[in-house]
Amino acid sequence: MRGALREERARGERLAAEAMSLEALEDARSQVLGRKAPFSQVQRNLGTLGEQERRALGREVNETRDRLVDVFDARHEELAGRAADELLRADAIDLSLPGRTPPRGSLHPLTLVEDQIVDVFTRLGFQVAEGPEIEDDWHNFQALNIPVDHPARTMKDSLYVAIPGHPELLLRTETSAVQVRTMQAQPPPVYVIAPGRVYRRENADATHLSVFHQVEGLVVDEAITFADMKGTLEAMARGLFGEERRVRLGPAYFPFVEPGAEVGVSCFLCDGIGCRVCGNGWIELLGAGMVHPQVLRNCGYDPERYTGFAFGMGIERVALLRYAIPDIRMLVDGDLRFLEQWGAAS
Repeated sequence: MRGALREERARGERLAAEAMSLEALEDARSQVLGRKAPFSQVQRNLGTLGEQERRALGREVNETRDRLVDVFDARHEELAGRAADELLRADAIDLSLPGRTPPRGSLHPLTLVEDQIVDVFTRLGFQVAEGPEIEDDWHNFQALNIPVDHPARTMKDSLYVAIPGHPELLLRTETSAVQVRTMQAQPPPVYVIAPGRVYRRENADATHLSVFHQVEGLVVDEAITFADMKGTLEAMARGLFGEERRVRLGPAYFPFVEPGAEVGVSCFLCDGIGCRVCGNGWIELLGAGMVHPQVLRNCGYDPERYTGFAFGMGIERVALLRYAIPDIRMLVDGDLRFLEQWGAAS
């Protein structure tokens, strides 16, 4: 048994020295100290010896095991250090090489336009209001003076939500519902804009999407006039399209305003002369008007004391005009070649 211990000690030291990798070292450790190794067999045979011989040989077994464990641990530390050095050398950075600039992202053109619109109106003293995208029939239609038989309320135009027991819920068709909620939540004066997503049952083409973005504005205060509305919209047009812009109001009908107007902006390409974009020098941009008295009553305001105006426009439409984008679908296609163009604009 003593001879076997000496042989295993020598063999273990030799195998540890010959191991050139951590995997090879673990294999050598198993050969020398594993359950089937000769060393383990000597340990198991100690029980067959007398007490005096067992004690003497047991000391040698312990010394041999401690020596082999130390040898393998030292070799493991040495090989692990080598592996770490090799990994560092492989991952080393050559500081003489030119750097790689990571690609720079940019804001989406819709985000750029919305931020610009919000900036114009917040500088005029407006606050930004938000509301739910799933609305009920009252906030989306009834409070805005849209009767039950209005065509906008049919399934052909609106997207209703299939929630059992709630047939009145739909995806909001415009952000006007935010104006209603704002008036319900606070007394006058009100100066808010409400940007956000809206939903309508549309067939996608060059100028229509079923999911798009609007920004609507509302002012309610004492002695608000049509002139206040025109001045506000003119400030908006100049803030978005240049200081030389003018606005033109034409009569139009919207259930929630009286009187109502289609608002045109003098063309920023030809300055009102007439071109392929505008045709006659004017670009139809948005709808607006004085808030209908019934809408004020529906929200708890006294129309004999307070007046106001409201307006709304599509953010996509402004983006198409501002950046000369020929097809609205390009805004949602996710084509990086298109989106990368807006790095300079942001």
